[in-house]
Amino acid sequence: MEYKKNNYQSVIEKVKKLKLLILDVDGVLTDGRLFFDHQGAEYKSFHARDGHGIKLLQKTGVEIAVISGRKSAIVSLRMQNLGIEHVYQGHENKIAAFEKILSKMKISAKQVAHVGDDLLDLPLMKRAGLGIAVQDANFAVKNYADCITEIEGGLGAVREVCDFIMQAQGSFDSILQSYLD
Repeated sequence: MEYKKNNYQSVIEKVKKLKLLILDVDGVLTDGRLFFDHQGAEYKSFHARDGHGIKLLQKTGVEIAVISGRKSAIVSLRMQNLGIEHVYQGHENKIAAFEKILSKMKISAKQVAHVGDDLLDLPLMKRAGLGIAVQDANFAVKNYADCITEIEGGLGAVREVCDFIMQAQGSFDSILQSYLD
């Protein structure tokens, strides 16, 4: 993880407070490419390591939410498979969904990290306690991010973020140990 605006210790302090990780879809959970067949059916590719990282982070008590500007049945299915309850699609203005989730969970914006890749993500990155850009994000998004993943969106960047949160919050070692026992 590359640290932009804040030094390492400042980012770690923010991560320790996190109760919610909000993810964009296209460009974060996927590589951003959209595939359509001749009948208009949409296809997306999700990385298995991202999904596993999400499930591990959920076990530690950190909630996951998805807010996407686009709407896709495939996203609904994948999020259902991952047990993500807070799924908001078709929200180009993502602020209303963000505020609704905060209200439902009774948490503050400082307890939220948002991972994004494009300009639609900037309002949430600015409001969240921690803004994270994926490696291949738009340059402006990277400029506003607190940190940037080493891995590109759709290729394991979300797993990198999940592992980072678990390490900073002190839960990674117990997760790892469960695989070694």
